[in-house]
Amino acid sequence: MTRYSQTLHGTTYAFDGLVDLLAKATPRRSGDELAGCAATSDAERAAAQWALAEVPLTEFLNDPVVPYETDEVTRLILDSHDRAAFGPIADLTVGGLRDRLLALATGTAGPPGDELRCLAPGLTPEMVAAVAKLMRNQDLIAVARAAEVRSAFRTTIGLPGRLSTRLQPNHPTDDPRGIAAAVLDGLLLGCGDAVIGVNPATDSPHAAAELLHLLDDIRTRYDIPVQSCVLAHVTTTLGLIESGAPVDLVFQSIAGTEAANAGFGVNLALLREANAAGRALGRGTVGDNVMYFETGQGAALSAGAHLGTGGRPVDQQTLEARAYAVARELDPLLVNTVVGFIGPEYLYDGKQIIRAGLEDHFCGKLLGLPMGVDVCYTNHAEADQDDMDTLLTLLGAAGVAFVITVPGADDVMLGYQSLSFHDALSVRRTLGLAPAPEFERWLARSGMLDDHGGIAAVEPATSPLREVGRSR
Repeated sequence: MTRYSQTLHGTTYAFDGLVDLLAKATPRRSGDELAGCAATSDAERAAAQWALAEVPLTEFLNDPVVPYETDEVTRLILDSHDRAAFGPIADLTVGGLRDRLLALATGTAGPPGDELRCLAPGLTPEMVAAVAKLMRNQDLIAVARAAEVRSAFRTTIGLPGRLSTRLQPNHPTDDPRGIAAAVLDGLLLGCGDAVIGVNPATDSPHAAAELLHLLDDIRTRYDIPVQSCVLAHVTTTLGLIESGAPVDLVFQSIAGTEAANAGFGVNLALLREANAAGRALGRGTVGDNVMYFETGQGAALSAGAHLGTGGRPVDQQTLEARAYAVARELDPLLVNTVVGFIGPEYLYDGKQIIRAGLEDHFCGKLLGLPMGVDVCYTNHAEADQDDMDTLLTLLGAAGVAFVITVPGADDVMLGYQSLSFHDALSVRRTLGLAPAPEFERWLARSGMLDDHGGIAAVEPATSPLREVGRSR
């Protein structure tokens, strides 16, 4: 194990291995303090960042933060690492990678899109987590914006100048009328082009099948180019596929260690099986990306599955980036971090939530994922909707693929605050963004776009969707 040290203003700070160095270099957050791995002062954090900047990228290949022998996520990361793609940066340090990425993002090193896309297979999650720790928020935004990642099913996600949305019509009792009303509300406000996705209130396969049929009926009746998803456990969805239910996307929450994924009841073999089953249905029209993953900083810690090499706790941002290796293996349509959902024990306030959202988006895109963010918080966090407005605007500038939208920004089933349909309209208008092209053409055909390409004021009684609320 390599030990690191850095002298700052006459004080020498020592770091016991790469796991400790990564944790101490992380911007302050409550989850790392809860885990006992955070820097004890701003000076120690700065010293760790100086030391981390000098670490060769090859060190992450030789010194895994979670043991290779006991963790299948580590084995996936190292066994699938593309040495040829890594070649152009193999001689760089973490600080050197930061400089290279910023040179690409600012155009001083040539067109960034193709190079970042080719670089992605050569980057490990630990490398991108490390470089994120050295970056200011504007650095994270600039590089993420330069990275282009696309995926497709019935709509194309991640195109430049586009911002897609998940329409999340949750209901406390899975009442079809309530869900249909929320779907109508969202569609009339131009939302749903990433997915119309319902979190079911129960684990009942029968209830999940009913919801799938409801959403598919709405989609086919009005010929809407969208995909639907009931966010049941992957084993439930596999059963629904076998029974002939209209499954578009296969959902699963994932994390960055084998133990944390076991807590979700999944492993890589099961996820690969689900991906194959979803693709075999052939329901996509413009692409065949069928997986939908959700992640979030603190998931491994909350499961007690956050320990790395030497039994040391791994910081939650590095573990979050490792979850993206799992997602990348399955070539998904959508990945999003539910950034403030787990609670203030892991991200205490608006400042920490904003920083984590930008980090997660940056790391996911740099690793080649169609990355979205649930811009959200719980009511016992030191955050409010102004913080969410700030994060949404920053993510829009950073080229986020999609965000989550719920009626009135208040999810009445899950009990947390997210974004409203109007919030998505606002940031699209402010930043000159449009929905996915297939969905935008449908909005135009349906008379729901104004002369400037924005969402027109449409009364539900006169809308072509006026029967949605009575579709079940």
